[in-house]
Amino acid sequence: MTNETPKIFESEYRFCLILWEQEPITAAALSKLCKERLDWSRTTTYTVIKRLGERGVLKNENGTVRSLITKAQVQAAELDELMDKTFENSLPAFLAAFAKHKGLSDSERADLLRMIDEWDEEGGQGS
Repeated sequence: MTNETPKIFESEYRFCLILWEQEPITAAALSKLCKERLDWSRTTTYTVIKRLGERGVLKNENGTVRSLITKAQVQAAELDELMDKTFENSLPAFLAAFAKHKGLSDSERADLLRMIDEWDEEGGQGS
């Protein structure tokens, strides 16, 4: 996981999906949405807002909540953690496991080859 992106747990991620979709949003309106979509109490929502604020994930300023990190940053951090912990930072090992488990369509294979070609054209950045 990257050092600058705080760890976000599953229930917090579901909360963040609502925040990213609606922000900026008042804490009260966010609490109502969390009740509708996650069946959370007002207290639970405010606790999560406080906890994520302390960890630098969001900012609650005068009752208006905004994220400080993007969905893409969280996804990248989770992917980094998964790759390190499960696949020893090996993209081929990850792809082999994914393909064996889920399978790849001809279209997905073509997309992967196209992406590899594009990365090669850009100078092989990323390894």
